[in-house]
Amino acid sequence: QVQLVESGGGLVQPGGSLRLSCVGTPRSGFTLDYYAIAWFRQAPGKERERVSCISNSGSTTYYLDSVKGRFNISRDNAKNTVYLQMNSLKPEDTAVYHCAAQPHRLSTCPRSFGSWGQGTQVTVSS
Repeated sequence: QVQLVESGGGLVQPGGSLRLSCVGTPRSGFTLDYYAIAWFRQAPGKERERVSCISNSGSTTYYLDSVKGRFNISRDNAKNTVYLQMNSLKPEDTAVYHCAAQPHRLSTCPRSFGSWGQGTQVTVSS
């Protein structure tokens, strides 16, 4: 298991940018580079969406179609941190954003995640 803490959310105007951070603390005997990390979001009355994912090695990334070209995921395992840089934000990006982690042997994005953070609110509004 890994404990995750998100930060960086807030209120921004359309077209603005935010960078979300997810700090992970893996269990003893494991390192963060063993975990794939994903960002999910959920808005009231909407389905939860997987926004992005990065594999354990960082060699594989995934982006929801609606955020491609605007969002970028990266990781710095030395800092135990995964980032989601969000640019050109739109009102429809408003949601609670959660990071999630899954130990994974392959350098791919897994289909399910076992550890979740508490979330950080992103609001895009004029």
